[in-house]
Amino acid sequence: MKNRTVFCFQMATIAVCAGCVLAVSALSGCSAKKQQSADSDVLTFMLIDNEGNPLSGTNANTVINTMEQWTGSKISFQFVPNDSYNDQVHALLKTPASLPMIMSVNKLDQDIIAAVQQDLFWDLNDFIWDSAKYPNLSKANKNVCKSLEVRGKLIGLYKARDIGRNGFGYRTDWAEKLGLPAPRTPEDVYNMMKAFATQDPDGNGIDDTFGLAMCNYTGPFDIIQTWFGCGNGWIEENGKLLPVHQTAAYKDALDWMRRLYEEKLIPQDWRTRESKYWQDQVKNGEAGMFVDVMDGSRRIWDNFVNGKIPSVVDPEKTATMTLVGPINGATLATAGYNGFIVITKTAATREQVEACLHYLDKMCDDEMIILAAYGLKNVHYTIDTSGYLVPNADKSSSKAYSALNQTQCFIPHGLSAAKPSIKQTDRKLKELEVIASNEKYAVFNPALSFLANSPTYAKSGSRLDKLISDARTQYICGEINELGLQDAFDQWNKQGGTAVLSEVNEQYRAAKK
Repeated sequence: MKNRTVFCFQMATIAVCAGCVLAVSALSGCSAKKQQSADSDVLTFMLIDNEGNPLSGTNANTVINTMEQWTGSKISFQFVPNDSYNDQVHALLKTPASLPMIMSVNKLDQDIIAAVQQDLFWDLNDFIWDSAKYPNLSKANKNVCKSLEVRGKLIGLYKARDIGRNGFGYRTDWAEKLGLPAPRTPEDVYNMMKAFATQDPDGNGIDDTFGLAMCNYTGPFDIIQTWFGCGNGWIEENGKLLPVHQTAAYKDALDWMRRLYEEKLIPQDWRTRESKYWQDQVKNGEAGMFVDVMDGSRRIWDNFVNGKIPSVVDPEKTATMTLVGPINGATLATAGYNGFIVITKTAATREQVEACLHYLDKMCDDEMIILAAYGLKNVHYTIDTSGYLVPNADKSSSKAYSALNQTQCFIPHGLSAAKPSIKQTDRKLKELEVIASNEKYAVFNPALSFLANSPTYAKSGSRLDKLISDARTQYICGEINELGLQDAFDQWNKQGGTAVLSEVNEQYRAAKK
């Protein structure tokens, strides 16, 4: 592809495909001759319209020109309203000739799997690991990429989210008051929790504290399970994939959590406590521990500082949170992505695929990440004397640039690591440090892409997952015993779980060949 820098952009848009797709076209000042001569080099890209008339307004043309000069690519953007985007993707898959070259996809579902089987997408494993051509994309996390492989083909580039976002935090001053070291094992966590519940960590002489904040959201249990080695949803054991409830470690985790409930180390009414008040349990001094995303623990810490909540050790200082991350060398990995980008066979040649990938790789450069997040220097943001980025107060101007972030995979890093950056608090920097260090301890679900291609799971997966989740809650709260738990596992098998297990492992064996 030629390294052209002319991008034709029009403030008006042209409606196509029954009015549901908006195509960003050419400036009225661009000649028809120039546009026709460039058509063979134009990359077509379909994205979501989240705001109405994206990439428009004052300075939008300068933003587009800046992007094109940096990437050496010409792009024709098609925007589909958010509410109808998934329907539009599925409709286009039925008429492959109308597909754009590059397309944002929200979810790996049965329609996308069927499109793979029809050979509508390129296998990106054949391209992206070339570090000379793709210095950014070649650094993609291979565990995350595996979750987007279908029959061994990498069908998309993930839009990265923090892998190590989940973890564990606790109130530092409570631990210091009671002389407790930082926990490293589940038993350490239990001992700290027990002390927080029974040894008056706030020093008020009242039995009014407990160990772990809990609410009707059961995500913390998923994180805690990884501490016992049972995996993330599914696990590889002895050459096959198993749902975690079929492992001995899962029962160990449930017994541990049942003990927390029996000893009143978590709220006895946790199932009726709303998640919107969850963090308040720590903020208000009820609980001393928080298991969820690391930014949750950091926000609690922010509240201590902003509210000038005194430390129980030194009232002249504010209370703090210690962000630990993993316990027993493990924490729950996120999926590692939030949507992905496919390259369709509308890019008919390897040269066109490489042109698409070149564009996507360049959009991962810091300069383009900053452009999509903050706009143009000295227009939408300035740089202060310390070298930090200072956004303008006018948020409405973001329409000129913000839609470009949908073209970014954030590989090898996202906005928080891009330079220049906005000035962060020490608390935020600590959160980012822990999230980054968590990544090497994060436990992935090895069955994600296989579950997406399981007909039985597509039909019954939600019901099967709920059956196991409900039984876990009932067991932890003492409403069923081991026989009741086993009965739920048997029901999982009978209601489709055995078929899911077979379908997942058939794909798993095929992928290993």
